[in-house]
Amino acid sequence: MRNPLIEIYDILLDFFGPQDWWPGDTPFEVMIGAILTQNTNWGNVQKAVRNLMHAGALTPHAIYKMENERLSELIRPAGYYNIKAKRLKSFVEFFMEKYSGRTDKIRETDMTSLREYLLGVNGIGPETADSILLYALEKPVFVIDTYTKRILSRHGIMDSSESYDSFQELFHESLPAKVPLFNEYHALLVKTGKEFCRPKPHCHGCPLKR
Repeated sequence: MRNPLIEIYDILLDFFGPQDWWPGDTPFEVMIGAILTQNTNWGNVQKAVRNLMHAGALTPHAIYKMENERLSELIRPAGYYNIKAKRLKSFVEFFMEKYSGRTDKIRETDMTSLREYLLGVNGIGPETADSILLYALEKPVFVIDTYTKRILSRHGIMDSSESYDSFQELFHESLPAKVPLFNEYHALLVKTGKEFCRPKPHCHGCPLKR
């Protein structure tokens, strides 16, 4: 029998085309975006990132030296700005103190160890850690989110009550460990979740309906 996850990927890629994720000019910008996107939409994240950029603060050193109050004000459009400012500071302190704020140095760390380090940073859970690993640092780890769980459960592949790790293990066991594949597949699932597999499903026209 054909692998159902590969079949879903082929159908979605044929229907939507490549998604070219993740938006961001630098790996550090992608890392910041992964933290800011918690509990908000991407449009709000872009506004916060632009504020940081215009303030000359879209660098590890700038955020490391910045007062929390100033950082909170700059990222206000992303919502929960006081909480997210603390999370950004915690991440940047980790990044600066362990890797001197250098992407090339953090990339040298093996994926398993680096994931553990990220999960030890205040405010970074599995989805955020894996987004940083995959999209910013090009490590082959599959990101699991609400869209992924919803789509797979509605198509009888895995119950939505299963853990994050269980869903991730399914992808890792079923697919080749390739960064471009994991990147594109996750982006396609998000696209499907937003357009069709909503909390109240909109199945008409969905490429997975058949």
